[in-house]
Amino acid sequence: MILKIKIIDVFILSIAVGLIGFSAYAAYVKPFGFSQILIKGQDSEWTFPADAEETITVPGPLGNTVIRMHAGRVWVESSPCKNQTCVETGFLSKQGQWSACLPNGVLLIVFGTENEDVDAAAW
Repeated sequence: MILKIKIIDVFILSIAVGLIGFSAYAAYVKPFGFSQILIKGQDSEWTFPADAEETITVPGPLGNTVIRMHAGRVWVESSPCKNQTCVETGFLSKQGQWSACLPNGVLLIVFGTENEDVDAAAW
């Protein structure tokens, strides 16, 4: 008995294999380069995607801290604290970077899966 393979059979088989491959990829592969911005104040918390275009005013005991997000970067634009260390930190854009205005109780963190490398020394 000889089987005849038709073009429609090949087409259906390739669609099925493609769907199985895509399903496995979607289920098990993390998106590369996905990061978020976390802003914490004394009484509030915000989370934004890294590409957000926002200006957030965070109230604190000393006054308002202004945080700006633009072009994939985030920074403390102004703060009422004396030493201005949080403002001098500059632009944050990579996973793991952070800035804090401790006197005003404001924390800014970039987190996600971007540039996550396993430290060989830890193993």
